[in-house]
Amino acid sequence: MQRRRGVTAKVWKTVKHIDQRGNEVLVADPAGPHTVRCALIPQRSARAEVPGQQQINITRMIVDADLEDVTLWSRVEVHGQVWDVVSPPAYHHGDRKTRHWALDIRERPS
Repeated sequence: MQRRRGVTAKVWKTVKHIDQRGNEVLVADPAGPHTVRCALIPQRSARAEVPGQQQINITRMIVDADLEDVTLWSRVEVHGQVWDVVSPPAYHHGDRKTRHWALDIRERPS
């Protein structure tokens, strides 16, 4: 099981917050990240050929089924770099050993 031996990642869950105008908005939880073990599967990438172009890396992150409150507004830190969640997390139900969440994450430009 790669999720048990995989890499360690920090995930900021999504919480509702009231902004200065009184609107209810979704933000990454400022209280701090949750540490999870995950498997990373590269999906697609676009390499920057010349200066000024943006490099895009998208990776699928597979985590255990007990991770909740992760949405498109969540943040992920893997290998010291910050990533954004780019597609809604998909829950894959199976027996106890195989159920998991799959998140597509995109590396933030540096």
